[in-house]
Amino acid sequence: MRTGRIWAATAAGLAAAFAGFGAASAEEARLSSPDGEIVVTVTDEGGLARYAVEFRGETLIAPSRLGLLFKDQHGFDDGLAIASVKRAAKDEIWEQPWGERRFVRDRHNELLVEFVSREGPARRFFARFRAFDDGIGFRYEVPRQKRLGKVEIVEELTEFAAPAGSTAWWIPARQWNRYEYLYETTPVEEVYAAHTPITLRAPSGAHLSIHEAALVDYSGMALKQARPATFRADLAPWSDGVLVKTETPFASPWRTIQIAPDAVGLLNSDLILNLNEPNRLGDVSWVEPGKYVGIWWAMHIRERTWGRDGVHGATTEEAKRYIDFAAKYGFKGVLVEGWNVGWDGDWYNNGDVFSFTEAYPDFDIEEVAAYAREKGVRLIGHHETSGNVANYENQLADAFDLYERLGVRQVKTGYVADAGRIKRVDEKGIARYEYHDGQFMANHHLRVLEEAAKRKISINAHEPIKDTGLRRTYPNWIAREGARGQEFNAWGLPPNPPEHTAILPYTRMLSGPMDFTPGIFDLEPNRRPPVREDMPRHDPASRVQTTLAKQLALYVVLYSPIQMAADLPENYEKRPDAFQFILDAPTDWEESRALAGEAGDYVVFARKERGGEDWFVGALTDEEARDLTVPLDFLDEGRAYVAEIYRDGPDAHWETNPYALVVEERRVTRADALALPLAPGGGAAARLRPAP
Repeated sequence: MRTGRIWAATAAGLAAAFAGFGAASAEEARLSSPDGEIVVTVTDEGGLARYAVEFRGETLIAPSRLGLLFKDQHGFDDGLAIASVKRAAKDEIWEQPWGERRFVRDRHNELLVEFVSREGPARRFFARFRAFDDGIGFRYEVPRQKRLGKVEIVEELTEFAAPAGSTAWWIPARQWNRYEYLYETTPVEEVYAAHTPITLRAPSGAHLSIHEAALVDYSGMALKQARPATFRADLAPWSDGVLVKTETPFASPWRTIQIAPDAVGLLNSDLILNLNEPNRLGDVSWVEPGKYVGIWWAMHIRERTWGRDGVHGATTEEAKRYIDFAAKYGFKGVLVEGWNVGWDGDWYNNGDVFSFTEAYPDFDIEEVAAYAREKGVRLIGHHETSGNVANYENQLADAFDLYERLGVRQVKTGYVADAGRIKRVDEKGIARYEYHDGQFMANHHLRVLEEAAKRKISINAHEPIKDTGLRRTYPNWIAREGARGQEFNAWGLPPNPPEHTAILPYTRMLSGPMDFTPGIFDLEPNRRPPVREDMPRHDPASRVQTTLAKQLALYVVLYSPIQMAADLPENYEKRPDAFQFILDAPTDWEESRALAGEAGDYVVFARKERGGEDWFVGALTDEEARDLTVPLDFLDEGRAYVAEIYRDGPDAHWETNPYALVVEERRVTRADALALPLAPGGGAAARLRPAP
């Protein structure tokens, strides 16, 4: 197959890309996916740049605007004409160093359309489209040209005219709690402003999810409804109102539309990864997937505190207790939050005083790190900034130097602050406040990754900028949060409802791994008496709205290369039957397949262990009970397996009887199917290992 040129979003690469284009006239250009089921049409009718998308003959995106507006220069809004078209194609297999599957196929057709101005100052831009069998991506590429050097983007005109009457799964954008909202399920016409990914089911049953890929040196894109069912790109602004500050040549992130005939098809898409650049870090064998435990959940349920104004969790003694537990059961790491100076008092608002190298007196970080190494466990670092990025960046090199010396290989970063309250200090020493998903933070996260990579450290970002597949380019971006995680079940009112984890795979998880922190075994932690009389408890209504079996299913359904066993050590030792599945489940996979599901209702995944022969199955449901039959045709032909099954008991219910669990074994082959009865709010997990 002919392989087209693929240009990186760098000044040199873009300059080369823009050379040699002719002036062939065209008014319409069409691009088809390799299987022919997706068709993109690009036009200049009426002097406007537009595109449209069809899937199996159905219009999924009606003609929608393209363009950019600048603060002090003429933009690309009207008076435009298609000047040239160039085509390319690619079909290759590439390997992930870690991931939900080892090998990824990148097969796409490409269309590069040059738009020029027909009136006003001479100017031009390119729209590059790629069509895969699982969707499309497109981006703007603006070459250096007269009157366009340094530019400030004040509006991106990109539109997505979705099918009227679609059902949408979405969370609100530009709200104080960033991405940490419960998902709404509404008609598409009721979506006023949404973060991406936003997932839609058209009246025909076709599914699409709108997002972006390769968010580098640009502001994150949300969507605002311009007209019923038509969305326009809504970029996070800088504190001065400008959206993006850049200079030509530049390229935008890819605007992505994943497309499938059903909900399950979306889950098997690799489009976001394929639109990112290859690994730029070189040898990343030091990036270590695995499971961890930590001093974390105890603070959320108020058995311990981050600071010393209570029962301090991060003490030398307590850290050693967790290290002993991790070593006994084979966990790779122990996370310790609250070890460093700055947590006392109102830590949410005192980001100026955090030290990332000075420990509290009751935590000997040198002793703890050495003890962990002796036990064959690694200390996992923690950097909470309270949104004060200026203070963090001033200490970044010293903080990572300390962790490198101590043998820390993973760091959990945190940016707890209201949206729009990320603190930076400008060149005049004036404090400015930015969005978590603005251009400033897009660049900050990459600075953190690059500094960490110099010291062979991986990053797990919480309160992050959203995932856009950059783990391919920076494989040390091992996980992140970016949605309502488990902690809301400790203190959230309301806590996450049973449908929450039946929506996440079809929305947030389409963008990449999430550190959800599964594995809670005490499902009503706030009903226990306080550890000390003066320690207030959360409302008992804050609880985990799942069965115990569903907590096990999360280790397969919600992908992350680092999975936490999030509960207290003593709670696991009370339930060795269920705990065994957590010990057995890998976090790095040879292959992953979504087998069945509907957004917001249920989901079933099968994943094969990387470097092994075992398969693992996870299934979960919303508040409705379901009886699922899962064919095992993904197993090897001519081979018998032992299925170790962990499922809801016959009278299980997330609210009235969440602990009812059946653990059983049976011999199976690929001709068999697993019958999995799921209780309300329930789930099932299974390990399938080759029979002796």
